[in-house]
Amino acid sequence: MYTFLKDGEFVQLSIEDDGSVTGFVSRYGDLESDRDTFLDQFFKQAKLDSNKLSFTTQTVHGVWFEFGGTVERGEGKQPGDEAYFILKGSLTQFTTDLNKKVTSKVRQVVFKSFPRDLDATPPKRN
Repeated sequence: MYTFLKDGEFVQLSIEDDGSVTGFVSRYGDLESDRDTFLDQFFKQAKLDSNKLSFTTQTVHGVWFEFGGTVERGEGKQPGDEAYFILKGSLTQFTTDLNKKVTSKVRQVVFKSFPRDLDATPPKRN
């Protein structure tokens, strides 16, 4: 799990056994109708090639995201520390208005990994 744009929002990534990437963005809504409501936007497509990561989310309430960047070591010293890994790159937020006009906003971002409890026992696989 990694931070996202606002405090309390996050990106969850999973690298599956076959190398595919799944995940979602969990964020607060921006519209009057969904303000302060958590919205989960699952990845429509995602790819990890070496340390290069890209993903596009599903559209929820006329908004979707595209990320392109890298997975890098961050400032965290131990594997369980905050920011042990970071996602660094370009995030584009697309918004469709009532007239079906699409606008986009691009920003450079650094998402920090959340601290992890390394003592937790992973679930057994069958």
